[in-house]
Amino acid sequence: MDTTGGWFYWALLSAVFAALTAIFAKVGIQGVDSDLATLIRTAIIIVVLSVFVACTGKWANPLTLSTRTWVFLGLSGLATGASWVCYFRALKMGDASQVAPVDKLSLVLVAVFAFAFLGERPSLREWSGIAMVAGGVLLLAFKR
Repeated sequence: MDTTGGWFYWALLSAVFAALTAIFAKVGIQGVDSDLATLIRTAIIIVVLSVFVACTGKWANPLTLSTRTWVFLGLSGLATGASWVCYFRALKMGDASQVAPVDKLSLVLVAVFAFAFLGERPSLREWSGIAMVAGGVLLLAFKR
């Protein structure tokens, strides 16, 4: 496994925080509409990221970005928002231990979409791992 670029550690931290998101959200949405909970979470994210970008000196004029960048970041934002709304509704109705694995089916879909749209070509070994993830999602999601 090539982890020389440091990406693996950031991805691992992302997984830890995503897991905590499910647990904290499941507790936090009790007695609250899931859409309102999503809005509150989003507002907190905006504040925290604004402070982070400002404090690290990474602020740049967004008006100087290309139209292509705006379009794709906009589409990404819409997809993220839709994902969060769906995720919080699913958490409101189901167990976190079932909702989170199905949400992680996104890993399989990313591989398929990257193959179809970005020209990425996972090896047979990688496709086997992706298939195992898909199988694991099914095993975890559907309790008897």
